[in-house]
Amino acid sequence: MRQKAVQKVDIVWFKRDLRVQDHAPLRAASETGNGVIPLYVAENEYWAQPFASERHWSFLEASLAELRKDCADLGMPLVVRSGDICAALTDLQKQFDLQSIYAHEETGNGWTYERDKRVLRWCRDNEIPFNEFPSNGVVRRLANRDKWSLERNRRMAQDINPTPTGLTPVQGINPGVIPEVKNIFKHPHEVRAVQQGGRKAGQEVLTSFVESRVSQYLKCLSAPGLSEQYASRLSPHLTWGTLSVREVVKTLSHYKEHADPYVLSGSRRSLSAFQSRLSWRCHFIQKLEDQPSIENKCMHHYFEGLRESEHNQDYYDAWKNGMTGYPFIDACMRNLNHNGWITFRMRAMLVSFASYNLWLDWRKTGYHLAQVFTDYEPGIHYSQLQMQSGVTGINTVRIYNPIKQSMDHDPTGAFIRRWVPELQDVSSDWIHEPWKMDDNQQQNAQVKIGDTYPAPLTEHSSAVKLARAKMADVFRREGFREASKAVYEKLGSRRRQPKRSGRSQKIKRAEKPKSQLSLFD
Repeated sequence: MRQKAVQKVDIVWFKRDLRVQDHAPLRAASETGNGVIPLYVAENEYWAQPFASERHWSFLEASLAELRKDCADLGMPLVVRSGDICAALTDLQKQFDLQSIYAHEETGNGWTYERDKRVLRWCRDNEIPFNEFPSNGVVRRLANRDKWSLERNRRMAQDINPTPTGLTPVQGINPGVIPEVKNIFKHPHEVRAVQQGGRKAGQEVLTSFVESRVSQYLKCLSAPGLSEQYASRLSPHLTWGTLSVREVVKTLSHYKEHADPYVLSGSRRSLSAFQSRLSWRCHFIQKLEDQPSIENKCMHHYFEGLRESEHNQDYYDAWKNGMTGYPFIDACMRNLNHNGWITFRMRAMLVSFASYNLWLDWRKTGYHLAQVFTDYEPGIHYSQLQMQSGVTGINTVRIYNPIKQSMDHDPTGAFIRRWVPELQDVSSDWIHEPWKMDDNQQQNAQVKIGDTYPAPLTEHSSAVKLARAKMADVFRREGFREASKAVYEKLGSRRRQPKRSGRSQKIKRAEKPKSQLSLFD
């Protein structure tokens, strides 16, 4: 009796690219004539890492469900497996005649980097071609940064990859179950607010931004409470790939070309600023691609050992739970912990406060922020942690004054009262510095500093003075300037000349950070 032929198949491995649109690997696989297995593997070891969280998976769960449907509409539903990617590939190879694997390049953290190397070894050992395609504006094996922006812009100008007309179905394969949070995490925490995942939600957010919210973008970007509404809110969709950067770039360009001139006039500056942030987003991810070690090592090695030995666990716990005694700091952290998003200035302020007022190491604080950010993007995350902690050697050290930030961005204290209800009866005169109230004023405001609400962990001026002195000691070390130049040559932007580092470097307060140094938001 003639044995039934084993079907030839290609695998499209989805990672942080959860869409069928503008997806070069999927398009290429669809044109081979083989059966196509769209594959996502929920890698248990990844989700056990200290940067991963239930919030991330909640966004992914919705995105995977929509991706499964979109793939099914093309002829073959998304196949989901749990466990190790190489084990999943081995099982599929036993069942089918595996011809090739298609995937996007991923610039992730050290864990995904090592995982990708294991997959490459598996492919070589099994003589399976592994076809990788560039992702976003990140250039793999870049010789230097001199012409990076030209290549990035060239990619953004290319046409959107057409969605496949269909996928040849694969017979006899179990699509698998998309795991719930409780199946991924052994002891899941309560997942509070999570921005809606999925392609449809991403498109709705993009449309509402360009058609109605962008005019207020720059005006409201730094104000907590308002920024939630008027910032783009696209960052998690770009992080997990329900939208591609190129799609967003094309949408913005189309809007600028076809919008009513009168309407556009009020949005032009905001659109340009947002387009610039998209470029800087790629710039920061490129840093991690060029030097993966920045996940856990200071860009400028002279800063190693600066804070690690002085870690104060009580300070860290108070910071991450919004109990520092500084109302605006605490309101921002509690807002972030609940919503999974806060605007860039407030992110930078939280890191600055932890790094200078509390003298906490960025590697410690970075794990908590990675878990609560729905849009945790490794390339942006670690670069910004280091910038706001002052350990890059090529960026001006900026120390935020939490009281001034509070007065500037929450003058009436409405945001503070919303997120720090212990202070809801404190008047606007004292809401920014409630510890200055006398006993009678505290009694009238129904708060007791040091009891119902904590006293400040540190005094800002003295803490910052000490931090500046410690930083200055590093700047004065022999060879610091030469090492800074090497960092710039490897990782610095070529748009402008860097500020000089070394003996003459000044430590400034960051009351108004440069927009081009901002996290994408």
